[in-house]
This record gives sequence, C-alpha cells and structure tokens, in this order.
Amino acid sequence: MIQLNPPIPMNTPKGEGFAHVMLDYGPESDLYWVVLITETGEIWTYANRYVRASKNITLGRTHPTLPVAPAVTERIPMRPRAVETADNT
Repeated sequence: MIQLNPPIPMNTPKGEGFAHVMLDYGPESDLYWVVLITETGEIWTYANRYVRASKNITLGRTHPTLPVAPAVTERIPMRPRAVETADNT
C-alpha cells in the first residue's frame, strides 16, 4: 500500500476524483486505486483498467480516454482476503 503525496487526479466510471492510495498485490494482480470522487465525496477502489489519468495540458495529455465501466454482470476481481481463525487448541 502506498499513500500518494500529492494525490493523483483521475477519471473514473463515477466521475473525476483524486487517488490517495495505491494497492499493489504483486505481479499477478492489477494495481488498485483508492479514489475520492470530487462531486459526491464517495470513496471507491478501482482496478487499474477502470481509471485514467486526468487531462494535463503541460504534459501533453489533452484528450485522455474515459475509462470504461465494468458491465453490470461483470464482477471486478478482488484479491481474496485471508480468513482469520481462532486456534483453540
């Protein structure tokens, strides 16, 4: 987990926002971005394929493509969490 300082402006399926944290689960997983949506204040985590860097004229990024939202039936793959168990022996 990396806290981004400064946050990175991004386009998401929910609108423009700022990525504050990046999660990297290793070479066999997407990067995940924790984005605070500017208009609504919502916090969403997106796989790398669903976000794009915002427009930046200085860097020559004048027409970035908009990210494609996942289909309603498509599940965004998430890294499974470890299940905590109590050892009572």
